[in-house]
Amino acid sequence: MERGKKRIREEEEIEAENRDANHSLSLEQNLSFSDTNVALRMMRAQFPQIDKVAIQPFILQSQLYSSVKDRTQVDRELESLRRDKVVRIFKLNTGQDDHGIMFLEDYLKQLEHAVKRMEEKKQGDVDVFKWFKGHVIESKLEPSIEHEELYALLSLGGQVKDGHISLLINAGLLTRQLIDPNMYWFAIPNIGSVLKGLSLGRKELLSLLNRRRYKEMMLAPLEKMRLRLSPLDMRFHLRDLIGSGHLKTAYTPSGIVVQVSKD
Repeated sequence: MERGKKRIREEEEIEAENRDANHSLSLEQNLSFSDTNVALRMMRAQFPQIDKVAIQPFILQSQLYSSVKDRTQVDRELESLRRDKVVRIFKLNTGQDDHGIMFLEDYLKQLEHAVKRMEEKKQGDVDVFKWFKGHVIESKLEPSIEHEELYALLSLGGQVKDGHISLLINAGLLTRQLIDPNMYWFAIPNIGSVLKGLSLGRKELLSLLNRRRYKEMMLAPLEKMRLRLSPLDMRFHLRDLIGSGHLKTAYTPSGIVVQVSKD
């Protein structure tokens, strides 16, 4: 029994050491990866600690495009990981075509946290969260779901009322689509303030580079800078803006240069 506990403790220590090592690696040392799964796991380990917001690590699809050269490979491998229930993909409410990726185990922790908050507030019949986790999340792997299908899957758990759907929306697990109110996006609870910071951080970083003489800067010192308006770190924003094509990199004898892409 003691030996088993010792082995588990050693494994946890090794995992923590790996996580620390991943955090200390510079972006210059790990800008590119051979496949999507490796890139996702590294970025998950490097996800910044955010004060006062309980959020599990998520990765932007644009960040994968900056890290794995072949976009078709990223899309194919991401689809395979989604079908195998390793990750879930979410349409993010940023006003742009942003998609966030969360490992399923992290999303379930986020879901549990949201449920606990709703239970503390004593808002309605919380049984719907069990039905949502057991019947909807288990079987519906796409980023969106239609009202009738949502109703049918929840009904496998118990008698569904309109108030149940409202509870799921209030908990941040679903958002109604603007173009078609009969469709819902699956959502990551508690992500709102982080997404606001993401949008502001993008503008701040682009503004910082645009003010420089050649609209460029060496990656190594740039990565060490802090953004005032975003809770996410510079590495997170650089991967995002390189992958979306707003920034590009050039290799020079003295290191990697980050440049603003010309329109």
